[in-house]
Amino acid sequence: MNGAEVWQSKEKPSFKSNHQALRFIGGNLVSFFGDQIYLIALPLMVLALTGSPLIMGIVAAIERVPVLLQPLAGVLADRLNRKRILLFCDFFRFVLLGSIGVLFLYEMITIHAIYAAAFMIGVLGQLYQTSQFASIPKLVRKKDLDLMNSLNTGMFHTAVFLAPGLGGWIVALYNPGVGMILNSLSFFIGFLVVWSLRLEEERVQGEKRSFTQDMREGFRFVIRQKPLLYTNIAMFFSVFGTTLFLTMLIVHLKVEIGFSGISIGWLLSIGGLGAIGGAVLSPVLRTRVAYRTLLFGCGALGGLSIILFSFYQSFLALALLNAVGTICASISSPCIVTLRQKLSPEHLLGRVQATSRFMTWALMPVAALVAGIIGEYISTTMTIAIGGSVSTIASFIYLHPSLKKIDREG
Repeated sequence: MNGAEVWQSKEKPSFKSNHQALRFIGGNLVSFFGDQIYLIALPLMVLALTGSPLIMGIVAAIERVPVLLQPLAGVLADRLNRKRILLFCDFFRFVLLGSIGVLFLYEMITIHAIYAAAFMIGVLGQLYQTSQFASIPKLVRKKDLDLMNSLNTGMFHTAVFLAPGLGGWIVALYNPGVGMILNSLSFFIGFLVVWSLRLEEERVQGEKRSFTQDMREGFRFVIRQKPLLYTNIAMFFSVFGTTLFLTMLIVHLKVEIGFSGISIGWLLSIGGLGAIGGAVLSPVLRTRVAYRTLLFGCGALGGLSIILFSFYQSFLALALLNAVGTICASISSPCIVTLRQKLSPEHLLGRVQATSRFMTWALMPVAALVAGIIGEYISTTMTIAIGGSVSTIASFIYLHPSLKKIDREG
């Protein structure tokens, strides 16, 4: 019996009775809360120190550079104990972000320290996300993967709904450093949740191979699985566009539009409210709509919402457009994750996820830097409009026939 067969034959409880899976989702909700506060606190820290959109672009680029290490992260996730990797990443993010928050509070931090912290956060985040992706199929039955990934996305967008408003109040009434400390505590809670999980893993025994050979195996598998390959190609371009948008989002709302930290927080929260509905709809739509139709529709509509975002300045219009974009993302994201998990054998899960992330996110550092340059020397409005245009065009790649074949196969 091979590794994939062992994995599929192992009995797991029904989702409603799966306390481990529910605890896992709850722990993620806490971490997602912290992440949303971080997304407001970090740009405001950079603006407080430098006042420069370009420097914000550089910080964002540095944080995304570790995506280039994804092939290595995938091999580590498949070779090492994934639970220990998750614990390691949560603990050191707790220490690092707490330190940054304290240093900022006491006005002892420099932009160079933020550069270093952003890089380390990026490294730990890439390793954590790959290992977490590969761990999910050990918690639930294969037929529950769509539901599990949709609920996990729903928890993320619940945090997007609730946390930015809270984060906006914290950074406005207190200090971005306080927000960073709260984010660090969320990682400590995540550490405790992972510690409580039973993530037994079965390894396929075979000849010892080099890291390069293991990485090549991951790339070969993804390239041969055409549904994975073409969704990755589509995401390669759409991620470039959305990175342009997200890198300048807070800066645009603060500098170009003139919103306060509280208004920015509420705008992001309204987007999160819509995205919760999108995450709930995702598994329902998957029973009625083909993968490629769903991914194309969400990609095109999401890209268009970003283009329109660049034209408006009223709070209501911007909040509604942001909600449309996050709804589309929360519908399509679980579909792509589930595709990867269903098409990959257990012993390749880490490498398939890492290879896919590498293929789709390789230009994120470049996109973040380009966003900073355009925002600094032209306008953040132009940055967002270009990002939306790229994302809209990329959605047509989802119409490749290989995704139609996946729907026929179930």
